[in-house]
Amino acid sequence: MLLDGDEWRAMFRRIQSEAWRLETLPQYRVPQEAGELEAFHKGKRTDPHAYSSAYTEDLKRLGAAGKRKGRVHVVTQPLSEYLRFEFSRYYAPHALAGEDIRILDVTGRENPLQGVQDFWLFDRSTVVLMNYEEDGTQINRALYEGDPSPFIEYQRIAEAESVPFLEYVKG
Repeated sequence: MLLDGDEWRAMFRRIQSEAWRLETLPQYRVPQEAGELEAFHKGKRTDPHAYSSAYTEDLKRLGAAGKRKGRVHVVTQPLSEYLRFEFSRYYAPHALAGEDIRILDVTGRENPLQGVQDFWLFDRSTVVLMNYEEDGTQINRALYEGDPSPFIEYQRIAEAESVPFLEYVKG
């Protein structure tokens, strides 16, 4: 089953304990980000300490309710321009608002998640596969009908092999 619009947003409204994502691509082509990406190219930066949005407010509400949102992004150096944008525009303010963002840098080492595609794992029981073209253009989001245990293991590996985002960018 493909998830879009209200069905997709409902996945996040129904979080009981955790929503977690694995990201594996060096860029995501998101039409809504085009203006902000262009501004980033021109040197505009977001102050992560002053930034507030519906997303950061939702992260704070989830945290206050004892729920967790997290992700691990698999990267290699040098970082793509898109990743530098994403780190500055999204990851920094989102981490400060409570999202557990981690980085798995596989530069010069074996990728322990080689071949695993992007996905969301909701409450360690529901998996949504994020399908993309090679250039990062999203094709669709598909509800995975099988056993979630391989994805729970991918999450365990990703978290064990990664470092917190704020630590990674200080390094």
